[in-house]
Amino acid sequence: KECFRACNEYNGKKYKNKKLSALQKINEKARHRIIGITIETRPDYINIIEIKKLRNFGVTRVELGAQSLNNIVLKKNLRGHGINETILATKLLKNAGFKICYHMMPNLPGSNLEKDEKMFTELFNNPDFQPDFLKIYPCVVVKEAPLYKIWLKGKYHPYSDRQLINLLVKIKQKIPIWCRIIRIYRDIPSNKIIAGSKISNLRQIIVQELKKQEKKCVCIRCREVRGKLLSKDKLKIFRQDYLASNGKEVFLTFEDKARSYLYSLLRLRLSKENPELAFPILKNAAIMREIHTYGETIGFNQKIKTSPQHRSLGKELIKASEKIALSEGFKKMAVIAGVGSRNYYRMLGYRLKNTYMIKNL
Repeated sequence: KECFRACNEYNGKKYKNKKLSALQKINEKARHRIIGITIETRPDYINIIEIKKLRNFGVTRVELGAQSLNNIVLKKNLRGHGINETILATKLLKNAGFKICYHMMPNLPGSNLEKDEKMFTELFNNPDFQPDFLKIYPCVVVKEAPLYKIWLKGKYHPYSDRQLINLLVKIKQKIPIWCRIIRIYRDIPSNKIIAGSKISNLRQIIVQELKKQEKKCVCIRCREVRGKLLSKDKLKIFRQDYLASNGKEVFLTFEDKARSYLYSLLRLRLSKENPELAFPILKNAAIMREIHTYGETIGFNQKIKTSPQHRSLGKELIKASEKIALSEGFKKMAVIAGVGSRNYYRMLGYRLKNTYMIKNL
C-alpha cells in the first residue's frame, strides 16, 4: 500500500487514508507508475490463498528460495521443505501467470561439484522446474551462521575460486535462451566472509573465461540489446516452445537474424489442464506472463534514436501471441499486468477483471 502511495504522492499531492484498491486505481494514471512488483518467499509458503493475496497486492513476479533440487541436501541444510514443494509452487504460480525466479545455491553442505552441475542440468531438462529467471548464490561462510561452527570443525569445505569459476562456466552454457540470470553472487561485504569466494565481479570473470574457451552463454541478460539499435526490417520474430508444469510455454522474441541481440520478448502460457486455479477468470485462458522491450528506458510517448522502446515491438509480439492462442483453441487471453501498465492493455482491447487484463479473442 505504501509503495503505491509513495509513487502517487511523488509530485506533492497527498492520498492519506486511501485503501489499497483506491491507490492502485490512482496509480494507473499517475506520473510515476508501478509496472511490476517482485516478492521473495519460500516454496512451501505458496498456496491458492497466498496467490490471491499476491495478486491483490499487484505482485507480478515471485522469487522462490529453492536453493537445491536434492532432498538430502535440503534436509541437511534444515530448509524445512523438499523439491515437491518447489514443484507445486512453480506450477501454481505459472498457472496464475507469475514470472518465476529461483534462488539456487551451489556448494551447500552435502553437495559437491558433480551434484551441482547435474542440478543445473535438471533445472532446465525437467518440465517440473524451468524458472524464467535465476539468481545463483554460491554458499559462503559467515560468522553469524550455524555453518560457521561446522566449518570450524573441518566438516565443510567451500570450493576454491578456480573450482567455482569452472563450475559456473559450465552452468552458464546450460542456460536456455528464454532464461535470464539476474545475479551470480550475493553482495556480502568481503570482510564478513570467513570462507568461500570473495570475488565480487564473478560474472565478469566468467564471461572472460567463456571468451577464452570460445564458448558463450545465450541467456537473456547476455543478449540484451542495450544501446545497439537496428532498424525494424533487420529484426525477426523467433518462437520457441517448451513444456513446463503440465503446460506449454511459448517464448516469442524480436532479435537480429544472428540471434546475438535480443530486443523484445513475450512469455505465453498455454495450459487447459489447470484445476488448481486461484481465479476462475483464468479457466481456459491463454496467459501472457511477460512482455518486455529492452534498451534505454524512456518516458511515455517518447522516442530516441538509441532505444528500441516505443517502436511497437511489444504490440507486434502481443498480436502474434493472440494468433497463437487462437490456433491452440483458446478463446480468451489473460495478462498478469502490473497496475501501472493496465491502460496500455486497455488500448489493445483488454479489460480489467479480477486483477487480470482480459480480452476475448
